Amino acid sequence: MKILISGYGRMGRMIEGVVLHKGLELAGVTEDVCATDPGLARECVCIDFTTPAAFRANYKWLAEHFKAVVVGTTGWDDILGDVVAAFYAAGTPMIYSSNYSIGVNAVYAALEKVSDVLKGYGYVPHIEETHHVHKLDAPSGTAKEMARLVQSHLGVKPDITSVREGEVPGTHVVKFKSEVDKIKISHEAFSRQGFAEGAVVAATMTEGLAGVHTFKELIIK
Repeated sequence: MKILISGYGRMGRMIEGVVLHKGLELAGVTEDVCATDPGLARECVCIDFTTPAAFRANYKWLAEHFKAVVVGTTGWDDILGDVVAAFYAAGTPMIYSSNYSIGVNAVYAALEKVSDVLKGYGYVPHIEETHHVHKLDAPSGTAKEMARLVQSHLGVKPDITSVREGEVPGTHVVKFKSEVDKIKISHEAFSRQGFAEGAVVAATMTEGLAGVHTFKELIIK
């Protein structure tokens, strides 16, 4: 498998290290993915960790030229339908996620189950998320996904509190409070390593895959 990394920020550099450590072939790293030779692109899985603006500008090119695409960029939910349509039209498999941490995706599954159990019993949800000061979006894509899952299963939309401080890789706490008790489900990342490793796992999952999928639906059975 050949992997090309689009975006060479903190995550791009960490993904590069994971690809090399796992003995996979790194075809290249680029800040301008649309300048990639089309012949090379067709042989590669692209892992995209760029910016919302870059992904919005590039997604059609990605769909039309790469063997498969793994998207870790967030902040484009409003064009999800257009993106999905472009990848289906091109026949290119895509995996996307707001968070590729295996632990976070296990929390997603737990939130669905807990919300189902608590529905109708007066629980009020709230999400707190803390990230490093370099993070561009607030709330985080992970917090938004957690809120979406809770609302769809509990029937109540959580408020989200966002904090940006220091070099915190990412902490998310979901609270369910009633008149008689409080439940907390939390995830704390020690580094960005888990995100990078999950993205590379997703790239390996594209072999033989068709269509567009979230990472969560592929790993949570």
